[in-house]
Amino acid sequence: MYRCFGLTLSSDVPIGGLSADSETGEPDVLVHLASPPPWKEACGSHLQPRYVSPTLSENGLPTLSVVTLDDGTFWFRYADDTQFFVEPRGREVWATWPERFTVDDAATYLLGPVLGFVLRLRGVTSLHASAVRVGDRAFAIVGPAGAGKSTTAAAFAQRGYQVLADDVLSIVDDGGYLRILRAFPRLRLWPESVSILFGSPDALPRLTPTWDKRYMDVATERRGGLHRRSRLAAVYVLSNRSNSLVAPFVGPAITNPVIELSANTYVNYLLDGPMRAREFNLLCRLVEQVPVRSVVAHADGNRIPALCDAIMRDFNAIEDADAVANNVPA
Repeated sequence: MYRCFGLTLSSDVPIGGLSADSETGEPDVLVHLASPPPWKEACGSHLQPRYVSPTLSENGLPTLSVVTLDDGTFWFRYADDTQFFVEPRGREVWATWPERFTVDDAATYLLGPVLGFVLRLRGVTSLHASAVRVGDRAFAIVGPAGAGKSTTAAAFAQRGYQVLADDVLSIVDDGGYLRILRAFPRLRLWPESVSILFGSPDALPRLTPTWDKRYMDVATERRGGLHRRSRLAAVYVLSNRSNSLVAPFVGPAITNPVIELSANTYVNYLLDGPMRAREFNLLCRLVEQVPVRSVVAHADGNRIPALCDAIMRDFNAIEDADAVANNVPA
């Protein structure tokens, strides 16, 4: 049994990157990695197209296509022929993959877009973001792929801060406050980022033998700490990098934060009407409760420490202002 994104997972094989937890109770999601669904061979008729990626892989196929089967099951098929089947309520997941791949290869999809969609089916909205905890609160680092979210979060981890999420940041309502669900204790980094942070691309292990991406273990708490929820107190949106002498810097509040954040929600290409309504409602509440800032990083990756300093100065100012507004002693 495993715990991540607020879900209890039961898997028929070990999943790399997750810590086993025998005290999680009944599973929310059954994960079948040892065998395909019994009806897989019957797939092929009465399929309802849901999504085809506009980007193509090296073999000329869409990087991802999704259809639904007669019973509502979602069939994810990636260009490398890794496939996932997701039960309509998000209670079961099956996976198959080519012989040249491993369970760890499949887990890169499972712990990203597949569980991100399972969360959507269960009413949870996620941002394409990383999250860092400071005390009992946290801030999110938002941005599209390649913006530097994971690299920035890893730099904060080097400073001793706890990283709560990487890539998939799930947010829930908890007593009127928006809180972050702890993901899993790994950061995924490209070799270039590893070189910047650690001096060598080989300083961290590979995620899988077939993929050049590396991982950083950020498990700083065990047992109950893994289930702890942190209040979201600020959101930083990474924009285009700059060579300006004043970069990196945190800009003013974003003019249209709901629009900006909706462009950076997770698995938003598969949303139906109710899912979009839940997302819009959550984002509206988020921008009412939480400052959303633009951030301009420097084009030089070696300036990441200065970026962390800029974010922390702003976050501390937000916390100080909140303490004054609520008459909390410094």
